[in-house]
Amino acid sequence: MEIFILAFFALGYLVLAGADIGVGMLLPYLGRTSGERRETIAAIAPFFLGNEVWLVATAGVLVGLFPKLEGDLMAAHYSLVVVLLLSWVIRDMGLWLRGRVSGPRWWSLWDGAIVAGSWGLALSWGLLLSDVLLGMSGPLALLPALVLAALFATHGLAFAALRLRGTLRERAAVLSGGASEVRTLALTAAAVAVVGVLAGLRLPLEAGTSGALLAPVILVMMPPLVASQAWVWWTFRHRVSGPSYL
Repeated sequence: MEIFILAFFALGYLVLAGADIGVGMLLPYLGRTSGERRETIAAIAPFFLGNEVWLVATAGVLVGLFPKLEGDLMAAHYSLVVVLLLSWVIRDMGLWLRGRVSGPRWWSLWDGAIVAGSWGLALSWGLLLSDVLLGMSGPLALLPALVLAALFATHGLAFAALRLRGTLRERAAVLSGGASEVRTLALTAAAVAVVGVLAGLRLPLEAGTSGALLAPVILVMMPPLVASQAWVWWTFRHRVSGPSYL
């Protein structure tokens, strides 16, 4: 049961947040002007905070249900986790601050933060999963990390194609090749999930003694989380028609 809970939150984060990370990585390609970039950001604006909840929940599950695994991962990848967290903060600062002041220099600064933070997140996850999956670290792990970053980017393109309109949609739909955009998104989501499952199978998933107490509580909280995520997706199911509050 504990393993199912960890997989639920970890895979949920990779699939959901992988899309907004990918959009951030490809912001210069999708948005050629400041206005286009703002509209591209609007595609992920309603979702990215909710997606990050899944990462917070994953960390909580690790600490509460798999304390030994959490300690081992932190000890082996402390520097990488710090880079990941810094990238997360930088990316979110860009998303929040870009629209606070008018001016091309201000917009360019935070557009750069969004792109840099998104690439930092993708590569950090790539390096972490490279070590877990392949036992590779250091410069050798950069190649599989770039492969995972490319997977995030394709996932982001598929998501953007489903959310944007007009010219922006045409740029994002380059991978669909005339196929259904929903099908393309499902395929990229499945590919991300497969990577997560393969990494999970390599981990020593030995639950701690607190599982009997915490697992039922977490199971009760999971349906409201899924319901709230579904409500957000339903509410913002339409294509973006202009800039968001961000």
